[in-house]
Amino acid sequence: MKSKHVAVLLGGFSSERPVSLSSGKACADELEKEGYQVTRVDVGRDVGSVLAELKPDVAFNALHGPFGEDGTIQGILEYLAIPYTHSGVLASALAMNKEQAKRVAKSIGMPVAESKVTSRFAIQDKHPMKPPYVVKPVSEGSSFGVVIVSEGQSHPPQVIGSSEWKYGDTVMVERYIHGRELTCAVMGDVALGVCEIIPTGHSFYDYDSKYVAGGSKHECPAKVSPNIYQKIQTLALKAHQVIGCRGVSRSDFRYDDRHSENGEVVWLEVNTQPGMTPTSLVPEIAAHAGHSFGDLLSWMVEDASCLR
Repeated sequence: MKSKHVAVLLGGFSSERPVSLSSGKACADELEKEGYQVTRVDVGRDVGSVLAELKPDVAFNALHGPFGEDGTIQGILEYLAIPYTHSGVLASALAMNKEQAKRVAKSIGMPVAESKVTSRFAIQDKHPMKPPYVVKPVSEGSSFGVVIVSEGQSHPPQVIGSSEWKYGDTVMVERYIHGRELTCAVMGDVALGVCEIIPTGHSFYDYDSKYVAGGSKHECPAKVSPNIYQKIQTLALKAHQVIGCRGVSRSDFRYDDRHSENGEVVWLEVNTQPGMTPTSLVPEIAAHAGHSFGDLLSWMVEDASCLR
């Protein structure tokens, strides 16, 4: 029923506000083309009263980062009994916490990198593990605060202990996995294609690689052997299911094929609110699977529910 009134939730007040504004605009514009009645809601602290007055049929969640994808907005929508897109309260909170998500994934045999969680102040003077390793905030997205410590680096990264750091005091230190960056989208109970992300002029898939035009090249479908391609699809679907995701998600992987074609495949994380900007991966992967941007968004609206 295309006459549904859809509130597209965008903006918000996390570090990822610019990404959410871009995702939200793209989704709102496309949903209007699909025939839905769309209201753009730039989310503030009064979002509960705004939505209670608006009374939309569906909330399309285009928020990113804390508050938008950590179970908080999902809980508000549950209280208001407004059907919403993407994952529910528990899956959203779980996936946003990298440590807990990794524990759950590891419990069913997902291949993950060795890691430890520590205070950022505890690693100022001494390497927490032998380099190379990656330091990342426990609960941030879009590669905010990710620091790669190279092999042979004599000292831990000083930015982590500095007053400029704004990503919380708890960090995850993870073994750096050499190799290629692969990602796989899941739509409902189907794993879509696998895409390789090749950063252009960046050492890894950082914020600019994700959201600045030309920041990365996407190889869709990824040029890997059929067994690796299928393995990544299987793992992405398993992650989606064990975390309890709904709607659309995207799992990220590293694939180290330096020594053999089978190599090492490592699951990094699942994104319950993958980007929907013009340079985003999920719309591109869905297109290769035969779903136009409009079809993908319409499916997400019709899939929306409470108690997810």
